[in-house]
Amino acid sequence: MVESPLRRIAIAAGACALLALGACSRAPAPAGDAAAPTAATVPPDAPSTPAPAATPVAQHVVLVMGDSLSAGYGLAASEGWVSLLATKVAQEKPGWGVVNASVSGETTAGGAARIAGELARNKPDVVAIELGANDGLRGLPLEQTRANLEAMIAAARGAKAKVLLIGMRLPPNYGPDYTGGFEALFADLAKREQVAFLPFLLEPVAADDSAFQADRLHPNAGAQPKLRDHVWPALEPLLN
Repeated sequence: MVESPLRRIAIAAGACALLALGACSRAPAPAGDAAAPTAATVPPDAPSTPAPAATPVAQHVVLVMGDSLSAGYGLAASEGWVSLLATKVAQEKPGWGVVNASVSGETTAGGAARIAGELARNKPDVVAIELGANDGLRGLPLEQTRANLEAMIAAARGAKAKVLLIGMRLPPNYGPDYTGGFEALFADLAKREQVAFLPFLLEPVAADDSAFQADRLHPNAGAQPKLRDHVWPALEPLLN
């Protein structure tokens, strides 16, 4: 593996509590006196406490199928761009939710093998596919990567889901033919299949050394909001 393949890719209800219900008995009031108030008696003018609002259940789902860049490798669960995206979606698109089915180290072959199960389990309305970087870093045949992505797009469409294809790039030391072909396959596939397309996930941070973790492969927590904001304009039109 090159020294920094992904860094240079530019050129890659409420908290749970126990409620104890205690039965409090009181001595009966003397005859002729007003009945003593009991625990169940509420004065007529006493303000009532509203019941806590139920957490909305997502009626529509965005399914993210990605690798370590989307799985939040090296980050807390809440820090990755997909988690940040889920918060944004919940705020700006009521009724929508995000399921992150990304797996660190995943290839397009792994994604193609898993997608049917994820579609059946999550019943998404939109599928975001962020895979291919590990294919490229391993020098796998471009025809194989293309075929796997085609299979994932076909599966998503078969489940009546819209598709967002998220592309990647490789460092130049893989050779101009391979790197050029790798970058082009995403654009060609998106055009041919007529799916929404984001050419390069790491575009906002790829040239910034300080945006990466010590492994020089994965963006750090500070870079994740930039990735979320980069994906949002491509995803948002699909959420209708």
